[in-house]
Amino acid sequence: MDNEQAKFMREALRLAQEGMERGDGGPFGCVVVRAGEIVGRGNNRVTSTNDPTAHAEVVAIREACQHLATFQLEDCELYTSCEPCPMCLAAIYWSRIPRVFYANTRDDAAAIGFDDELLYREIPLPQDQRRLRMEPLLREEAQAAFRAWLAKPDKVPY
Repeated sequence: MDNEQAKFMREALRLAQEGMERGDGGPFGCVVVRAGEIVGRGNNRVTSTNDPTAHAEVVAIREACQHLATFQLEDCELYTSCEPCPMCLAAIYWSRIPRVFYANTRDDAAAIGFDDELLYREIPLPQDQRRLRMEPLLREEAQAAFRAWLAKPDKVPY
């Protein structure tokens, strides 16, 4: 760990503490860094915004993407106060961030009431064995939009 990395992690920790004290949500904070500069900040805002996706990492990624006018953050790093949950991990992968630093572990989070273990157990299960029931509906109609996307000459792939 170098001083720069410690500085960025401490900012994520500060955001976690301040957001929690303000009543924004749980004790989680995050920064996205590009070339030594913070380009996105976030803290958990689930309860204050009634948005279950407003985790610190998602908030920081959204801010970084807006700031940089891109949806791909392949030249960035993410510093987060806690090991990302499955949703945040997916957002990190989708945004193409190649490196993540975290402070608390998912076990630390579980110890204070933030337990994502159900998600970790459910994801690898076949659909018919998951608690969440998923049923296909109107697939043939839905294929029209997929065919149009495939044929679209000016699409921006991601």
